Amino acid sequence: MKTSLIFGIGGQDGACLARHLLARGDTVIGTSRDAGVGGFGNLVRLGLREQVRLESAAITDFRSVLQVISRARPDEIYNLAGQTSVGLSFDQPVETLESIALGTLNILEAMRFLGGAMRFYNACSSECFGDTHGEPADEETAFRPRSPYGAAKAAAFWEVANYREAYGLYACSGILFNHESSLRPERFVTQKIVQGARRIASGELTGPLRLGNLSIERDWGWAPEFVEAMALMLRQEQAEDFVIATGETRPLRDFVAQAFSAHGLDWQAHVVSDPAFLRPTDLAKSCANPAKAARLLGWRAQRRMDDVVRAMVAGEL
Repeated sequence: MKTSLIFGIGGQDGACLARHLLARGDTVIGTSRDAGVGGFGNLVRLGLREQVRLESAAITDFRSVLQVISRARPDEIYNLAGQTSVGLSFDQPVETLESIALGTLNILEAMRFLGGAMRFYNACSSECFGDTHGEPADEETAFRPRSPYGAAKAAAFWEVANYREAYGLYACSGILFNHESSLRPERFVTQKIVQGARRIASGELTGPLRLGNLSIERDWGWAPEFVEAMALMLRQEQAEDFVIATGETRPLRDFVAQAFSAHGLDWQAHVVSDPAFLRPTDLAKSCANPAKAARLLGWRAQRRMDDVVRAMVAGEL
């Protein structure tokens, strides 16, 4: 039995990871800025609220991070905290950089200060790659981020690599491509689409569903599978970074079409592309090569985009 500490347990990935680690037999501790007043709705939806010990920690405050790690003395630390929206990062670049890059640095420095055999997983992102012009990105692909979010994640990635090489910490990053579930809030486009189609079908929404660029292409996977890869990364003999993805890239309009088709609707009669939802810069196409994860972790995505849409429409948890 191991003790796992999850920074950012309240989000989609944090809740899914907590469920996976509890099923594995771990003691799970999770953090929130103020654990005493946090609702932790995702943990409640998964029936895990009473199975997890919650601690207050501000990830941008080194003393706070040091204290919670010192109290928990975990075997494994997972950093899933920080600002999670690419679109919002254009409006809040400072908060995005601080919560991701400074937050990651605080955890690494606390680990170095405390010593011991703790292992660290950092949530990185495919947004680090920027536009690869249709070439599948792997662990050797150069970073050219095109958003404040991507730039912050790239900075955190290199912090992890530096502490691994300079100080001998067991620290690694998972470069995750898009991964969804019914726990996503509606500020994410996938949940906005799924819930928009449901409301139009029920008559709750009479106007069109307004989206941004429907031509973008992404690799969409199932979040509960992706968190399994996170845990596997910390069970390897040697700390390494991995691209985690399905390997299948599809346009957003396919996601939209399937979500509306599930309700017997033609999406083209109900969806408009609104310039107000376009980002200052965006990636036309995001492609992944997850071969290393298959080879070394034995991990392969079982669900592709079609499966993800069906599960989200059904509200599967």
